Amino acid sequence: MQKMEKERTLVMDFIKILFVMYFVTFILLLLLAWVLYKAEPGEMVSKVWLIAVYIISGFLGGFLIGKRTKSKKFLWGCLIGALYFAILFAVSVLLYKGLSEDWIHLITTCILCVVSGTAGGMIS
Repeated sequence: MQKMEKERTLVMDFIKILFVMYFVTFILLLLLAWVLYKAEPGEMVSKVWLIAVYIISGFLGGFLIGKRTKSKKFLWGCLIGALYFAILFAVSVLLYKGLSEDWIHLITTCILCVVSGTAGGMIS
C-alpha cells in the first residue's frame, strides 16, 4: 500500500513538473515573439533562443525532479528531459502530420533536452 502511494505521488510530481516546464517554455517563447516583433533580430537569434529554451526548461525540470526524489537524481533528470522531448516530438508530428526531414535538428533537440534534464538533476 505504501509503495503504491509513493509511485502515485511520483507520477503526480512528474505531471506537475512537466506542466511547469511547458509553462516556462510558453513564457520564453512569448518573450521571443515579442523580441522578434520589436527588434527583428534575425534567424540566428531565433535559433539560439530556441536552444536556450530547451536547455532552461530541461534543466529546470531535472532540478525540480531531483529535489523531489532525493536519490538517483541524474536518472530522474534524464527521464524528465526525455519525457519533455517525447511530448514535443509527438505534438510536432501531430501538427505537421508526419516527420520532418531535418534529422540532425531532431537528434540535437533530443540530446539538449536529455542532457539539460540530467544536469539539472545532478545539480539539485
